[in-house]
Amino acid sequence: MTWHEKNAEFNAFIKQLFHEDDWQKRAEAARQLGLLKDGRATNLMCRALRSEKDHTVINKIIEALGRIRDGRATLRIIEQLKEEQKKYEPDKYRIIYIIESLTKIKDKRALAYLGPLLDSSDDDIKNLALNAFNIIEPNWKEIIKRERNKSIQEIFKIKD
Repeated sequence: MTWHEKNAEFNAFIKQLFHEDDWQKRAEAARQLGLLKDGRATNLMCRALRSEKDHTVINKIIEALGRIRDGRATLRIIEQLKEEQKKYEPDKYRIIYIIESLTKIKDKRALAYLGPLLDSSDDDIKNLALNAFNIIEPNWKEIIKRERNKSIQEIFKIKD
């Protein structure tokens, strides 16, 4: 496939993500953008993540951002995690998509927000959070031992 063909395909998926009425087609566009792994999609998909209302499409966008592995998506995905945690009944599968995406991106800024999930009552979430810590910061246990007077959030909070 030539660059022009790939570019036309990329543009078609972006247009579909923002303008298609059918949620299934928007979700498929997000999935396809993730499979392309083109960093140009990151900022646009982050914008779509803010405006999208359909739960399935949101999950597909989060998953696609993880596949692209661009650190520019980290804060927007964390925003989704915070929103989910505020809910009376958080969506376990949304949280799983978020953890998996943040793990693939490997941005240390995510650790402060994944820390509370290490104590989750749900074993799947707890294990995914543990795996995320092991991948993003392999020495995290030693860091916590050294800084034992601080919380995980304080230890891994990125200084401004």
